[in-house]
Amino acid sequence: MNSNLRSLMIWGAIALVLITLFSIFNSNSQRGSGGDVSYSEFLQRIENNELTAVTIQGQKLTGQTADRKVISTYAPRDPDLVKKLNSQKVNIRAIPESSGNGILLNLFLSLLPVMIIVGAWVFFMRQMQNGSRGAMGFGKSKAKLLTESQGRVTFDDVAGVEEAKQDLEEIVEFLREPQKFQRLGGRIPRGVLLVGPPGTGKTLLARSVAGEANVPFFTISGSDFVEMFVGVGASRVRDMFEQAKKNSPCIIFIDEIDAVGRHRGAGLGGGNDEREQTLNQLLVEMDGFESNESIILIAATNRPDVLDPALLRPGRFDRQVVVPNPDVAGREKILKVHVRNVPLAPNVDLKILARGTPGFSGADLMNLVNEAALMAASRNKRIVTMQEFEDAKDKVMMGAERRSTAMTQEEKELTAYHEAGHAIVALNVPVSDPVHKATIVPRGRALGMVMQLPEGDRYSMSYLWMISRLAIMMGGRVAEELKFGKENITSGAASDIEQATKLARAMITRWGFSDILGNVAYGDNQDEVFLGHSVARTQNVSEETAKMIDAEVRRLIDDAYKTATKILKTKEKQWFALAQGLLEYETLTGAEIREVIEGKVPSRMQESDQTVVRSSSVPRVALKSEKKDTKLDNSGKETESASKADKKVGSANGASKSTAAFRASKKRMEADKVDETDETKNGSESDPAQSSKKRSSDKNSVRKAKDDK
Repeated sequence: MNSNLRSLMIWGAIALVLITLFSIFNSNSQRGSGGDVSYSEFLQRIENNELTAVTIQGQKLTGQTADRKVISTYAPRDPDLVKKLNSQKVNIRAIPESSGNGILLNLFLSLLPVMIIVGAWVFFMRQMQNGSRGAMGFGKSKAKLLTESQGRVTFDDVAGVEEAKQDLEEIVEFLREPQKFQRLGGRIPRGVLLVGPPGTGKTLLARSVAGEANVPFFTISGSDFVEMFVGVGASRVRDMFEQAKKNSPCIIFIDEIDAVGRHRGAGLGGGNDEREQTLNQLLVEMDGFESNESIILIAATNRPDVLDPALLRPGRFDRQVVVPNPDVAGREKILKVHVRNVPLAPNVDLKILARGTPGFSGADLMNLVNEAALMAASRNKRIVTMQEFEDAKDKVMMGAERRSTAMTQEEKELTAYHEAGHAIVALNVPVSDPVHKATIVPRGRALGMVMQLPEGDRYSMSYLWMISRLAIMMGGRVAEELKFGKENITSGAASDIEQATKLARAMITRWGFSDILGNVAYGDNQDEVFLGHSVARTQNVSEETAKMIDAEVRRLIDDAYKTATKILKTKEKQWFALAQGLLEYETLTGAEIREVIEGKVPSRMQESDQTVVRSSSVPRVALKSEKKDTKLDNSGKETESASKADKKVGSANGASKSTAAFRASKKRMEADKVDETDETKNGSESDPAQSSKKRSSDKNSVRKAKDDK
């Protein structure tokens, strides 16, 4: 398009210059001319001695005045004309009459600008049509032919989708040896539809089929067919299949075919639908080409539910290949593919990364490896370690850290108790995924979060897991209310409440987890199968049933709230210890959370304390060696190194003081445990009679207090 536009501008400039030159030439030729006059006026000027010279060319007379103006006229047959000119002493010049070449030349010169403009227009139109991208190239297909120079992809470059690869290997074998199937009367599927969530490798699978079969590969998007002009889409479909027939055997790949293959009749309005016309032409072409042409159509979509049934019938798209998100083994294979060109440290374990990334697609794993490599480069490392992969995983799953967010101490404390409430409830409900990490550092749009990772891929959810999940969601709001009072709760639990409401409503209306409403699906939801959200929701229930649904949803959430309240009251000391640990360390892993609630210092801080002790003893040795050096050069380095050693000791002392508050809280927890054990021992060893007397005295004191009130 850029080259055509450049050519158009150049030829337009040339035509403009030629027109300008012709105009200048024409004006110069007529400059000083008196124009044509009548024959009577011409004779009158001769008699008045106004003409000094006359040129006779056949019947054309051209006269020149004294002021060098030129006039002309056409004279009839007049034998006395020469006598009249001689009597007035006019200079006479006679030239032979032209044979017609001058007329043709003048005609050509007059038509030259028009011819130039018309020729330029024809030239540009042909150039645009040949380029298939100009104003007259709308009907040409936009399908691109991929060659090996653009990167050959094989099945070795595709991992994690073994079942889909097996289905497509049959297509490759047909393209290599079509006679093998035709000899037995078999017919290869003419169309293969790849369906699955975004990022699972549908396009990569299609390219690998072309690479394995070593045949031409045409690729086009579904949105490239439809333009603003009527009939363009159908014309492009015809042109695409014409190109494919010339290059058969070949593969045509249409990405996002739902843009052109949607169910007919779904549009609004009664006018012409260009998309439907394009779909009709596609249906005709798919059902029209013969099997011996070896043209296979592969399409990919995230929305198989909206495709027209005629497109999915046998003979067009015979086979649907589901490309799901990979499992643990598939994720490990995908990671091995993406780390081929990444220098890894010996401590990198791809199995651990695969287990820690449930639900990740192939594109997500590629992004994870890229983020880890970028982090290692920004940290000036030559290899990528496991720490970079863990940090990249947290960034992808939880969002980037926003340490620049200015939070007050009250907000940090509230966030710490809120997130600690989530974590404590998650550790004490009947069924729950392990807690991966808890943080009060703002990430993404959240001020803090507790991340849970399942131990394996989950394909279904139990009722016990769901009610436990509801209790975990309510843990943050319950923690705020118990610690700061109901009047001081915040909007930080908005996302938790929204997610809990959605889960509870789905349990009642879709999964039949209600004894009152039974195993009935209420509402006709048209969900996007691979995109994860509802397109339309119709509530086909009565008003009374809707009230019952709302009541059941409220019951589930209230029960979860009570469960979270009971857990936090029972585990109050662990909850407070974890909140203080979050305030102290900001981010804790799952193992560190267990250490904190047990009253231990996290192993990470113990290692830092050992490092502090080692670093505090190093400067003394360095000072001795530096004194020996100063005796040699006396350059004043002794004082400088001593100051650096003092700074190291000061930083070591500061780091050792950073855990003082947490150790103090640990001692208080141990003292509380000792007191509790002493009380239980005393209670168990005391006399039953004395204990009964004590209980009776307690009852009497309570009654007395009531009477006083």
